[in-house]
Amino acid sequence: MTKIFTTSLCILALTASTYALAHDSHQESHQDEASETMSAPDISAEMIADNFYVLTGPGGNIGVSAGEDGVYLIDDKFSRFADQILFRISEITDEPVRFVLNTHLHGDHSGGNAEMKETGAIVFAHDNVRARMVSNFEKNTPDTERPAPGEEVWPTLTFSETATLHFNGQTATAHHVPKAHTDGDSMVSFMPANIVHMGDNYFNGLFPFVDIDSGGNLEGMIAAQKKVLSMVDDETKIIPGHGPMATKADLEASRDILVDILAQVRTAKDSGMSLEEAQEAVTLDEYKDLSSFIDQKGMVAQAYRSLGN
Repeated sequence: MTKIFTTSLCILALTASTYALAHDSHQESHQDEASETMSAPDISAEMIADNFYVLTGPGGNIGVSAGEDGVYLIDDKFSRFADQILFRISEITDEPVRFVLNTHLHGDHSGGNAEMKETGAIVFAHDNVRARMVSNFEKNTPDTERPAPGEEVWPTLTFSETATLHFNGQTATAHHVPKAHTDGDSMVSFMPANIVHMGDNYFNGLFPFVDIDSGGNLEGMIAAQKKVLSMVDDETKIIPGHGPMATKADLEASRDILVDILAQVRTAKDSGMSLEEAQEAVTLDEYKDLSSFIDQKGMVAQAYRSLGN
């Protein structure tokens, strides 16, 4: 029997017939809509192990465990890609999406929650993910340019430290990592498949985004990467939140870069430099190839703010 275990929660799996009814009614409409755009798809699927896939394209990378128990998704990108995501899944398996784990609150990882719930899926995440979603929604005003989504997107279940799903022959454990990319991050390990999904605590080949306003901190992100490095081996397949698939060696390189950046910025700040002065002094030219939506000055700013006042 499939189970979710959390610190204080044990959820028995819903009956297969309940899922099948929801799945069948929505799957056909999603397939019909998605197939119209498949000539130039945004979302593509890559098989990385038996019964395990990664969906890539705009937004965060999605992990897909597909098997006799159904489908377990790690993240679900933006709402506008939900039809394509479900279409890609339908090409992999006829089984329904039963569970979705949000690695954190950002819309490029949780934006498809409402559509996944419509198919009968249970969405779960760390306590702080739902708490921040609720708080952001309550701050909406008629003048809010980009209002936060409502309850249809919020996780149904939450956990505090770990949540383990025994599913498709795997032990899939979500590990909370505090004050990293945000304060509600989870990284998910699958054993014996030897796969880890790191969410946005790993941007492979890019400067990472550290959402300090949502409780994130570069020191916590480094700690999260160190934690994963203590769990993996040379054969582990690592799914970053953004960027291509990675190895332990790739993650070690990322950790070393972040440690170096933080050390450079700490030296500048400890010498009395303001943020603007630190951005001029710490150029990060040696890492300029990592610039994307976070550029060199943006990376310095994140490190500087992570060190507090």
